[in-house]
Parts: sequence; structure tokens; C-alpha cells
Amino acid sequence: MADEERKFSKGVIGKTVVSKTGKRFGEVGDIVFETKSGELIHLVLKNPTPYVEKLELEKDKEGSVLIPFSAVISSGDFVVVAEEDIV
Repeated sequence: MADEERKFSKGVIGKTVVSKTGKRFGEVGDIVFETKSGELIHLVLKNPTPYVEKLELEKDKEGSVLIPFSAVISSGDFVVVAEEDIV
């Protein structure tokens, strides 16, 4: 099971993040999780779009935009997020 989870996280890195309405947010650069419980906390965006920059979302210490993992609806060819759960 641990190998399957590793494959999933590797499969998510680099995918394009879009909203339900098709607005492009950027790409998944990393995943932040709680080490003790394994709970997924945030997706870290790389190459955020100008649209995302205008939203003034939470950022990490390095200035990367953070998307709460709770906003993720699905993952396939894209990672789809509920924009209303982010803003």
C-alpha cells in the first residue's frame, strides 16, 4: 500500500491545477502533509497564473502559493479544485 501512495503523490506533482469552471491556477510543485498523521494539508503551486496572483491566496515562507488540500475535488489529467473553498 505504501508503494501505491508514493506512486499517487509522484503522479500528482507536475499536474495542472484548474477550478471547476476551467480557470487555470498553475501546476502542483509539491505537497505539504502532517508527518505524524500523514494528513495532506496543501498543494504548493509552481508557475502560478496571473489569475491566482490576483486572488492573494495563502503563501509559504518562500512565497509559493498554497492551495488547501480540502479544496481538491478530483485528480486525473488535471487536479480540479473548488475555487469557493479556496478564496
